[in-house]
Amino acid sequence: MTEQYSIKVDEYIEKSPDFAKPILTYLREMIHEVCPDAEETIKWKFPTFMYKGKILCSITSFKQYCSLGFWLHQEMKTLKELETSAEKSSMFSLGKITKMEDLPSRHQLKKAIKEAMELTDMGVTMKKAAPSKMEMEVPDYFQSALDTNKKALEVFQKASPSFRKEYISWITEAKTEATRNKRIEQSLEWMAEGKGRNWKYEKKSHKNS
Repeated sequence: MTEQYSIKVDEYIEKSPDFAKPILTYLREMIHEVCPDAEETIKWKFPTFMYKGKILCSITSFKQYCSLGFWLHQEMKTLKELETSAEKSSMFSLGKITKMEDLPSRHQLKKAIKEAMELTDMGVTMKKAAPSKMEMEVPDYFQSALDTNKKALEVFQKASPSFRKEYISWITEAKTEATRNKRIEQSLEWMAEGKGRNWKYEKKSHKNS
């Protein structure tokens, strides 16, 4: 379910840290200004802007910074012209934004949003072979739980981004706090044993091969 302006996005911005609110509001307005057809929804816990049924971009905030990520980041020429820390930190397209001054100019932002729209119009899709640019942020509540289990923490820190992503996704997708806590407990147990999130499935597929 998408809509031009979503109450859920209002709520997301409202719950964001104070420094992030004006930045997210500015980015949101800019996206709608350049792309009046953009519709808002929440995907992977982030406010996401849909254009012609495809993901155009997402805005996000964490404790220390916020950002904007374009779905077709890899294909965009305008982003290569911007001086951002995105490539260095495997972060969203604009890197880490902590204040309005960190944002590209209004002209550059408009140009980037227009290019993302044009690529979508042309039917360009994300390259499947490209490694994930999105190292997922570990939620505070999960990090606190990890800190209580040295063995699980050690496995988690040494594991691949995809190993971590599977666990973080599973935990953040829980609909209730009770389910979330149950999943955290289960995750710590499995990680302490060196098991990936889908270890049961992996075991079966090995047996069948």
